[in-house]
Amino acid sequence: MPRPVSHTRQPGPPFDAAAARRLRTALGMTPDHVAHGLRASYALAHATAGLVAAWERGALTPAYAELTALAGVLWCSPGELIGRPRTLREHRVAQGYAPEDVARAVGHDFPAYARMEESGQWHGTERQTAALAGLLRLSLRDLITVTGQEDRLAELLRAAVRTRWQAYAGPVHAIVPLDRRLLEDTLRAMHREYQGRMAATLSWSDGGTAADAGDAGRTYLDRVTDTFWTTLAPAGHPAPQPRDLPSGGWKSGGQKPGSQKSGG
Repeated sequence: MPRPVSHTRQPGPPFDAAAARRLRTALGMTPDHVAHGLRASYALAHATAGLVAAWERGALTPAYAELTALAGVLWCSPGELIGRPRTLREHRVAQGYAPEDVARAVGHDFPAYARMEESGQWHGTERQTAALAGLLRLSLRDLITVTGQEDRLAELLRAAVRTRWQAYAGPVHAIVPLDRRLLEDTLRAMHREYQGRMAATLSWSDGGTAADAGDAGRTYLDRVTDTFWTTLAPAGHPAPQPRDLPSGGWKSGGQKPGSQKSGG
């Protein structure tokens, strides 16, 4: 019997069109085969070969229910069809959990958890946040994103590379509570790199102009968060994980451990 799938369309997660095409080809399936599987096994009556082809071209993005069904037809996990998840909902879908399962596992009542997914920001106690990170396999960067602190971190990093990085070591540490010396070394290296690029662009010997420097600076600042994590965990080294936090743990959204009830 076909498994019913909700047809309420919500904005889909970041979709990896190339992965969908690669997985289909590896199974020896055509877009028509995939569409038939979506209709027969997942009750997606609107699925056609043309729709599957549009997904694979990147012209359209499958909704959550469609992506889950597509993963079933392609014998893979939803996470294999998603680019880097960013929101709480995207991380849950990538791991293949129902929202009720996540709410129960972390100790939140379902309506409260559903509101967090809707807002895109997680709020919980230290224990709940640790449970969420373990269940959804969140890196420290992911955890900062789903707790709504990534924009603030980017703001601090931009200020640090443009001015005196030392003044921003403490605020950055409050968001990324890793070893203070490691963070200071990272900020120092980023400050040196940014200032060096600006100076090189403005060098008379290179014929640089203020406009060139501005473009170079904007490009660096636009990618400042990516640069921070890359510098913090160079190639070949694992990215920082929530378990790497020092004793005292993570304080979601500035909350003190235990300061928020599980229903919150």
